[in-house]
Amino acid sequence: MASDLTHPSDFEALASPDGYISICGYGSLLSERSARSTFPDLVNFRIARLTGFRRVFTAVGDLFFTHRVANINTEEIAGLSTEPCAGEIIDVAVFEINKTEIPAFIQREREYRFLAVVPESLDGKPFTNPAVLCASYTDEEFFKFRCSEGREIYFQQYGEYKIHKIWRDDILPCRVYLRHCVLAAKSLGDEVYNNFLDHTFLADRRTTIRQYFEKVGTNIMEEEPPESLKTRYGG
Repeated sequence: MASDLTHPSDFEALASPDGYISICGYGSLLSERSARSTFPDLVNFRIARLTGFRRVFTAVGDLFFTHRVANINTEEIAGLSTEPCAGEIIDVAVFEINKTEIPAFIQREREYRFLAVVPESLDGKPFTNPAVLCASYTDEEFFKFRCSEGREIYFQQYGEYKIHKIWRDDILPCRVYLRHCVLAAKSLGDEVYNNFLDHTFLADRRTTIRQYFEKVGTNIMEEEPPESLKTRYGG
């Protein structure tokens, strides 16, 4: 069972005796190199399995606009999230960070809902300690509970792009980001790679990434990230 983490003390309660907290990575953080660009001191990077969740490209990614890899004309502007879904299983990366890093993590990922989940090893053994998972939120909850500056000021970061909603069901994956996630999954082996293709959905919640590639082709995989994202989104 997943439980909500709404206060820093909820995260604190997940810490091991030596002060480390487990994090689940399911998109860009499937790449250890990318994970270390965000969490340089992470430890114990490994593959795990999470039952009852699916990945969905449903969140507008502000980073994509900052680095000019979002395509507003085609609406290829989505980043990944997760959400509960009966019958689904996703392969994830799990690693530990020091609990002192949690306030920065909460701020950086504040658009997401935070859940405590219990992953399993690939042979089905539940982890001893729960891990933190970033999951889908809603605009209403975000602006009510997390965004102190208010809706108008928040959306100013998108400037001329006229973005007015974070969580959407009518957008497509950012190409450079999708390429990175696929390469990251592939680097962890065929099982993780195929799990990503078959258990990751577009915002319509029907089309898998495998089906998406069958429809639009795989030329997305030829999209190189800009220099500013070479390490973070280099696969």
